[in-house]
Amino acid sequence: MLPDLQLDPIEARVLGVLIEKELTTPEQYPLTLNAATNGSNQKNNRDPVLDLAEHEVEASLRKMIVKGFVGSVHPVGSRVEKFRQNTGTVLSIEKPRMAVLAELLLRGPQQPGELRGRASRMAPIESLAALAEVLRPLIEAELVVRLDPAPGSRAERYAQTLTGAVPATLAPARAPSTPAATPADAAPRTAAAPAPDPDIEGRAQTLAKRVEELEFTVTRLRRQLDNLAWRLGEKLEG
Repeated sequence: MLPDLQLDPIEARVLGVLIEKELTTPEQYPLTLNAATNGSNQKNNRDPVLDLAEHEVEASLRKMIVKGFVGSVHPVGSRVEKFRQNTGTVLSIEKPRMAVLAELLLRGPQQPGELRGRASRMAPIESLAALAEVLRPLIEAELVVRLDPAPGSRAERYAQTLTGAVPATLAPARAPSTPAATPADAAPRTAAAPAPDPDIEGRAQTLAKRVEELEFTVTRLRRQLDNLAWRLGEKLEG
């Protein structure tokens, strides 16, 4: 996850609300500042329950506009500014994955059964096997991590990574370690390989970083074009 796309806890709650409302009540979307604040402070489908002021929600919306996660619009005939989310474009994910991500943003780490049931109110996820298919690309993109079961439970949990590193108490599940070879079955020693050229490694790292920066720039430009097209009532191809 690029640092420019990291969210703080309030941004995460507000983004989760925007995704949720678009998928569950599209007739009331985009959201006004007041609606976004009310949604962030809901007592149902939220953990923890918050009591955010409008100025806190507005500050989060402004920060996410800069990051590209949110766009603002002024509908024709209305003086009230409204806000819409651009998560699908920013992270290149579709509706079921957005629903799962929104649920993790709104309620924190969850077991598969909980996650499937709750995310299904936003997008149909028919079974745990279907949920696994939705989660797989999110995990590969490092937007979601699999966690060890909570104490007293046998079910793994899943958490989003948009808010940064997962706390130590929620460390990702570890793969079983491979036992060290004993002298009897150890492979014969061979001559040590030459040390890698530090210049080659440095150039490779620089190139990889440059590619990542270019990909982020292209994604940001695409977000801006999509937002402009949306304001003009057009739809970009591709």
